[in-house]
Amino acid sequence: MNNIKKAINILIAGFGGQGILFTGKLLAEMGLIEGKEVTWMPSYGPAMRGGTCNCSVCVSDTPIGSPVVLKPDLLIVMNTPSYDKFISDIKPGGMALVDSSLVNSETKVPDGVVRFDIPAAKLAVENELQGMANIIMLGKLLKETKSSTLEVAEKALKKIITQSKEHLIALNMKAIRIGYNY
Repeated sequence: MNNIKKAINILIAGFGGQGILFTGKLLAEMGLIEGKEVTWMPSYGPAMRGGTCNCSVCVSDTPIGSPVVLKPDLLIVMNTPSYDKFISDIKPGGMALVDSSLVNSETKVPDGVVRFDIPAAKLAVENELQGMANIIMLGKLLKETKSSTLEVAEKALKKIITQSKEHLIALNMKAIRIGYNY
């Protein structure tokens, strides 16, 4: 997040159980490590796992007025219902990172928005990283936005993954690198 000069508003959306909230928490922790102002605000329905959920993350050099992201600069989307719901909300000049192995939609990207299709769920299965498509998407975000580094991502993972699950840090870093290099 060290290249962010003012603020970036990120919306991550998909089904519960896809790691949407974890991805947001990881982005927020990365911002904190770099000394930024951050907010992380999850939103999910009563169904949770399997129901739709999204997460707003704001990272800024200055204090943040509201944690709610209504017009994202960046959208990470992991399913078709979320794509259809949020794609038209991206600010002109923004970016959409789409899990193309799960999103099947005729909804067009607004003018001035760049779309990256990443078959993250497919890549996760092919690399024996089931359940880490979200982290592959994060790797692609780091590559395309140059908003932070792999080193900061690893530091953030070490802070938010509990000691009993620290074996997952290496797997998460593998997933980040797959997305980064895609």
